[in-house]
Amino acid sequence: MLEALAEAELGRGRTHPNPVVGALVVSSGKAIARGHHERAGGPHAEVVALRQAGDRARGADLYVTLEPCDHHGRTPPCTEAVLASGVRRVVIGSVDPNPLVHGRGIRRLRAAGIRVDVGVLGDACDAANEMWFKFITRKLPWVMLKAAVTLDGKIATGSGDSRWVSGRESRMLVHVLRDEMDAVLVGVGTALADDPRLTARLPRVAVGGSRVATGVAPRDPVRVVVDSTARLPPTARLLRQRSTAPTLVACTLRAPPARVKALQRAGAEIVRCRADRAGRVDLKDLLRRLAGRGLTSVMVEGGARIHGSFLEGRLWDEVYLFVAPRLAGEGALSWAGFDGPRRMDQALGARIVDSSRLGDDLLVTARPLG
Repeated sequence: MLEALAEAELGRGRTHPNPVVGALVVSSGKAIARGHHERAGGPHAEVVALRQAGDRARGADLYVTLEPCDHHGRTPPCTEAVLASGVRRVVIGSVDPNPLVHGRGIRRLRAAGIRVDVGVLGDACDAANEMWFKFITRKLPWVMLKAAVTLDGKIATGSGDSRWVSGRESRMLVHVLRDEMDAVLVGVGTALADDPRLTARLPRVAVGGSRVATGVAPRDPVRVVVDSTARLPPTARLLRQRSTAPTLVACTLRAPPARVKALQRAGAEIVRCRADRAGRVDLKDLLRRLAGRGLTSVMVEGGARIHGSFLEGRLWDEVYLFVAPRLAGEGALSWAGFDGPRRMDQALGARIVDSSRLGDDLLVTARPLG
């Protein structure tokens, strides 16, 4: 199953709105075929592996990280391919939470006389698809907040200079994360100040334990700008990229029609969102709309107000904080801007789940309490 999990990771960032899945066909204790789900609409992992195995699959064991589907979608039911292959046993990591699948694939295989073992490395298989599980069960994308900060928690000097807070290894890993996430999101303030590209430029070697697959071309994420009144200029670099991924501009109804039309002419796709009490884009409404486009994960790259809004609204699932050995001092910009509590026991809580060195930097990963 560990090998099937490694196979699944080869599809990371390329399968939305589907999960990442890996499969192995094993005979006499040896893997004779393997496969992973490469893209939505393409064959599922177990079908790829079984096709590769051919007649050798008869009497073998099939290991798959997620329960085979038993319904017609963009592809036929995987259970049909499993039954036709002649495998004697199917070993499953995760039960599929999708109501169209949940338990059906397992029941059909067992009804046909195939031995089915469920939950092998279940926690690891669940973790591999935790972003997709949230998307399926809550109709919302997984939200990762990403920031590069100094030791005193600043993202830029008092003058706004931020190049570069973090070191080369950290910046390389950010491009890997962009390649793996379905969308990357910034506030219009960051878009105006930095004029970023927000594309994925993969390093030639893996960094930070990342899942860079040799020979895999970079894949740009969908770019999202939260811009309540359509202030993004049509000349922004976000709109001038040679990329197959679109740039979405999230506006409220207050956005002047002339500005909206100018952005559309420049190639932006406009996402009309409800306004919150302050008249800005309602972020939960935006997340629902992104999920409606099949986006299962979003990396929020700033700035401080956007980060603060996601934190304050409890709309986040994970924080990636790249901490650099620098001190910016008083007057510098903090990474998360929101009204803090009066007492420390009222502070927003989080739990640190991992920390690792990246060159001279420290990557700290945190998640909400509870």
